[in-house]
Amino acid sequence: MVRANGAVSLRELARVVQTSEVTVRRDVRALEAEGLLDRRHGGAVLPGGFTRESGFPQKSHLATAEKTAIADLAASLVEEGEAVVVGAGTTTQELARRLARIPGLTVVTNSLLVAQALAHANRVEVVMTGGTLRGSNYALVGSGAEQSLQGLRVSRAFLSGSGLTAERGLSTSNMLSASVDRALVQAAAEVVVLADHTKLGTDTMFQTVPTDVITRLVTDDPPAHDDRAGTELQALADQGVQITVAGATGSGSGGEAVPPGRQPRRDTPLPGQRRTHGGGPGPQALRSAAASAGALAEQPGERARVADLRRR
Repeated sequence: MVRANGAVSLRELARVVQTSEVTVRRDVRALEAEGLLDRRHGGAVLPGGFTRESGFPQKSHLATAEKTAIADLAASLVEEGEAVVVGAGTTTQELARRLARIPGLTVVTNSLLVAQALAHANRVEVVMTGGTLRGSNYALVGSGAEQSLQGLRVSRAFLSGSGLTAERGLSTSNMLSASVDRALVQAAAEVVVLADHTKLGTDTMFQTVPTDVITRLVTDDPPAHDDRAGTELQALADQGVQITVAGATGSGSGGEAVPPGRQPRRDTPLPGQRRTHGGGPGPQALRSAAASAGALAEQPGERARVADLRRR
């Protein structure tokens, strides 16, 4: 599977071979010892895959259910008539499919796949940057893309990347993509990062968004045994990033969307938070949960979605 896709998640491996992630992790460790693959946080890649960027077909097979849940929740942050920036990536493409349902939007993007997802959306205006096409992820990059973003101002930017750490923030393995992402960030009042748990704790070559610039992280709920992801989430929260955790829905590699009438989970505590001896959350957990709850309650996008459903 790694040879075919370039990378694979532990969850997907466990599903395919019908065993536990603990067993899969042990076997992946043995395969790494033989030099057949490299372990990465939440999965495995071909040897030397740390600095090598996987192509779009490989990325699209990773954490599909998680990306679907993340996109559902991220779309709920957007309200009717808003202007947003959406960067390139498989998770942002899933987001674009959901933004197509929100009328009156203006979406600025350097991604052909994002634009394609919105091409037939009713009352959604798509503005594309200039630039040179980068075939591996179907994105426009280079000076043309960056210059076309000068003077632009939107409410928020939705970005993905190859890795996310509390120390360096969001990063990617390609210099041209990183440069355009930085230009996208400059155009937005708020920055929302979409990253599934396999990217947490992963650091790649080029920094795109420093941690202190990230307004909110939308991610999925890491496995209970994933201490690294839980620690990284807590470190990001301690630095002021609002953490929003979506529940991955559906099963299988396709990743089912959230059924109508259901909302992704937003009340999941940060993984790895310590609890007091009495069974309740500790002071830091309470402060983080209260801050997250307050921020979510103030989101106008939720009220707009409810009003739209009532009208229908």
